Amino acid sequence: MTSPPATDRRPTTAVIRETTGTYISGLQKGYLADQSAAVAALAQLRRGAGKVPEEVPELWGVTGMEGLFADDEVPEQEKERAEAAHFLAVTLYALHQQSRPERGMHRHGVELGAAVRQLMPPGEIDDAIRRRFVRVGTATTPGALADRLRVIVTLLRRESLPLDYALLASQLYQAQLPGGMRKVRQSWGRSFHTYRPAKPADTDRPEADTPEKDV
Repeated sequence: MTSPPATDRRPTTAVIRETTGTYISGLQKGYLADQSAAVAALAQLRRGAGKVPEEVPELWGVTGMEGLFADDEVPEQEKERAEAAHFLAVTLYALHQQSRPERGMHRHGVELGAAVRQLMPPGEIDDAIRRRFVRVGTATTPGALADRLRVIVTLLRRESLPLDYALLASQLYQAQLPGGMRKVRQSWGRSFHTYRPAKPADTDRPEADTPEKDV
């Protein structure tokens, strides 16, 4: 297959967001329908939660990684970062969805900061949770970031609070670029501070189980 000209390529963040969202949405739909293949896939993927790809070679061929490169849209020099971001998002989702057959834990539009804020009582700041959130933002290595996100996801799973894993994947890619983590921290902090509880009419909106749209 001939690679598309560089000027015609979509941003890698958009490719990751769509690919990861499509893959996770398919897993979520199958898991909620109690399909054995999806249940088994999530059980495998949970083994990689909080780790980086090179630590779990047994997950080769299980994470949907090939979807990132199907149309050769990701430049060669960006593939390693794209792989890491997709892998972390998919495996964290698998952990998040564990033992939650009644509700999808991937939901479009729920950014990390807003999800963390929902762990706290309305109008109050839980300092223990806040410190864990800060530790995510101050991680200086991929391994530390993966492990600290795993802690947050475990808290979200406990309260059955969803997260947009397609958006998270694109941000995890951006965080690996020069100056990227600063922008990601700003976005997470903004979503934390601007979160407001949904009005009652919004609480019954259907969860996302369709491929993500480019933004």
